[in-house]
Amino acid sequence: MRRQIFILLGAALGAAPAALRAQAPEGAPVPLSLAQAVAVARDTTPGVRLAALRVEESEARARQARGALLPTVGATVGNLDRTFNRASMGIEFPAIPGQAPIPDLIGPFDNFDARLKLTQTLFDPAGFVRTRAAREAVAGSTAERDVAAEAAAQRAAATYLRATRAGAVVAARREDVRLAEELVALAREQLAAGVSTAIDVTRAESQRVAAVGMLRVAENGAAQAQIELARALGVDPGTRFALSDTLPAGADAGIAAADAEEATRRALAARPDLRSAAALETAAKTQRRSIHAERLPRLDLVADWGVNGPSVEDAISTRQVGVQVSLPLLDGLRRESRLAEQDAVVREAQLRQTDLRRQIEAEVRSALLDAESGREQQEVAAERLRLAEEELGQARERFANGVAGNIELISAQSSLVRARDAVIDARYATAQARVSLARAVGAAGALR
Repeated sequence: MRRQIFILLGAALGAAPAALRAQAPEGAPVPLSLAQAVAVARDTTPGVRLAALRVEESEARARQARGALLPTVGATVGNLDRTFNRASMGIEFPAIPGQAPIPDLIGPFDNFDARLKLTQTLFDPAGFVRTRAAREAVAGSTAERDVAAEAAAQRAAATYLRATRAGAVVAARREDVRLAEELVALAREQLAAGVSTAIDVTRAESQRVAAVGMLRVAENGAAQAQIELARALGVDPGTRFALSDTLPAGADAGIAAADAEEATRRALAARPDLRSAAALETAAKTQRRSIHAERLPRLDLVADWGVNGPSVEDAISTRQVGVQVSLPLLDGLRRESRLAEQDAVVREAQLRQTDLRRQIEAEVRSALLDAESGREQQEVAAERLRLAEEELGQARERFANGVAGNIELISAQSSLVRARDAVIDARYATAQARVSLARAVGAAGALR
């Protein structure tokens, strides 16, 4: 299964590194970057594939609508042997004196007919507009596929970041365990030197046990995040990944300052869900025009050619060519009701599009606010971590010199744990804001 995933990732990315396409040992973690996760999710997840199938369905419906304007050719072959009752047809023949009356049963008669029939629409305004509406529906389905791809990319990026955060938490908890073990050793040294009491060792060991417990919880969270990531990529939930990207450090975490109006303009131009809403409105208006066009006359060419006679040997060639004009006069006011229904559909599409524009602007502004907040959180968390490390160093020095017990040291140790978590949370919040901003402007598939 791991080998199949390597092949899948390599095929989806094309220019992926050679190591990605290499034959990895069974059970080895699959190397995965954020860009690779996004690319795979956009192409292979079930939601995207289902949306692609819906595009194929709409394309088939468009071909069906166009087929109503194309020639229709059929063939019939028949041999008829018939009798009929003269009296049932109201045919009366006068009796001829001296002759037997004509019997009521007439026949049998034989008739052979083989014929090709052609029907071609010459002018059908409603059919032409219906074909155009079907093409607009294809554009809407294509935009829906892009919406599904963007949603899959966002989900993959978000789950990748959660997995990365979980990995960072595991690393932090391991560092906490290492520090706790160092402090246990220090407490035992102080006890052996006679400058500390047994309770200091007990406190340090209690902190070590708590750190080990927190490490186990973090490892479980990392395993759960790996399962979520596998589901987001549409692969076996048992797959494990070696994540090549980490939560970015730094004040901006890769997010450039963006003007809200400019970001909104980009979003309105690029968001596939807005294109889908616009296509649905256009299709609804086109469908309404097709109903209006049903009031116009329709012109069809009808022709047939074949052979006809009492038997196959006696059949001769016959033909028929005609032009037929159809003009609807009254349909029980059904057309007017359909127009009223379609008018409501058009207004609904317009209202949905207006609301979507406002939603997009709100999402962009919210993502920009989250990005700014994330940058500020990182600055505060970095300073908090620096102070916690200083506090721990000073408390350790005081305890090592016998100036104080390890209560201060344990308090500083707890502060350091919280500071490390604050740094991870700030980086994660900033990275999530970056994903949200990319989704808001319709560029989730370009995340790197």
